[in-house]
Amino acid sequence: MPADLKRTSSARGSVSPPPSKRKVESTTTNKAVANFFTPSSKKEPDRLVWRVVDETLLIGTYTPKSDEPRSKRTKIAAFDLDSTLIKTTSGKLFSQDATDWQWWNPSVPATLRQLYMDGYNIAILTNQGRLSLKTDSKSIKQDQRSLTVFKSKVNAILSHFGFPLILLAATGRDKYRKPRMGMWNELLEDLDLDIDDGPDLEASFFVGDAGGRPAMSGVQADHSCSDRDLATNVGIEFKTPEEFFLNEKPRSYSRVFDPRDFLDQLVDGVVAPITKANALDVVTFCGSPAAGKSTFFWTALKPLGYERVNQDILKSAEHPSSLVRYNTNADIDTRAVWVQLAKKFGIPIRCIYFTAPAKLCEHNDTVRALAEGIFNPEKRQILPHAAFSSYASRFQEPSLTEGFHDITKIDFQFQGDAVQRQAWAKYWI
Repeated sequence: MPADLKRTSSARGSVSPPPSKRKVESTTTNKAVANFFTPSSKKEPDRLVWRVVDETLLIGTYTPKSDEPRSKRTKIAAFDLDSTLIKTTSGKLFSQDATDWQWWNPSVPATLRQLYMDGYNIAILTNQGRLSLKTDSKSIKQDQRSLTVFKSKVNAILSHFGFPLILLAATGRDKYRKPRMGMWNELLEDLDLDIDDGPDLEASFFVGDAGGRPAMSGVQADHSCSDRDLATNVGIEFKTPEEFFLNEKPRSYSRVFDPRDFLDQLVDGVVAPITKANALDVVTFCGSPAAGKSTFFWTALKPLGYERVNQDILKSAEHPSSLVRYNTNADIDTRAVWVQLAKKFGIPIRCIYFTAPAKLCEHNDTVRALAEGIFNPEKRQILPHAAFSSYASRFQEPSLTEGFHDITKIDFQFQGDAVQRQAWAKYWI
């Protein structure tokens, strides 16, 4: 090599880059690099096989080549992915690409390996709302790029293990999203375990960072309590990554909403706090979506002879029976329309105000839509968050000064049999 092209050091400093401040474990193995340059005809079959369930649940089954016979295991060690098994190397909340990850703690690989040696099934249950598996999306190209990046990252993560693992990623707001039990039930099916008596729940556990912990000095609050709630729904032990990998003592936690706080209000029947005061009148509801309006109508008002109506029927000159204006009617201006119409025809108008708070209503809506075969005879779809936030932002408590003959407040009361009660009492949001 000519002398003038040799790398040299001088008073001006070395041409070599300065050493990095810390060593970060590589997420790409030498075997993975070698495999990249291997002709397709000579490559080993993929060890990570992907499939999609119901267009929202992504399942990756990792099965390293092994001559060891697979025995049926009943113990399950389940983990969240982000901020539990891994974290970003960039320090940002979400990965920037397929290589932007490192182990949450160096002990993670060895710990999972030991769990497998101890007879556990190893599973990863993760919510991935930033992914979309829809094939008819307007942003399908971007969705496919994001999905490819995620799959590449997962492949790099699982390639560090020489034993079987399964990853389930919920991408929609449906029954698979934690804390709902859809992913867990799908996991049991993949492991050939019966939901009721197959898994060893006493030995199984779930580790995740969404534990409902409040902020403390230098530590942010958990973004939710969904991981803890999933473990409670399933009936297995829950630990945070700090407790499980670092043996730290448990911190206090709280839930924004707990359906069990309403258990003392659960009843099997309704004692209607309303009577038919007039031979002919109009009732207008005021209450959030999923506050219990339908149930109250059918159990308390329908037997009294009331009928549900819309605006066109109310404008009719003939009224065959007393009528119920069935809507949320959150604000004074909306209710004023019905007050004036009733006044025009000389019909008394009454108001029934449903007091259920927004989180309780969102819970009711989710249970109604997703507890398959238990509720929802009208087959309603789950409502968007905006349905509840919009009502809350517009809400004005009704008053007699608006022109109502009377106002009756209805607090939420659950109605249902033991199976329905058990389903309703789980964590859904």
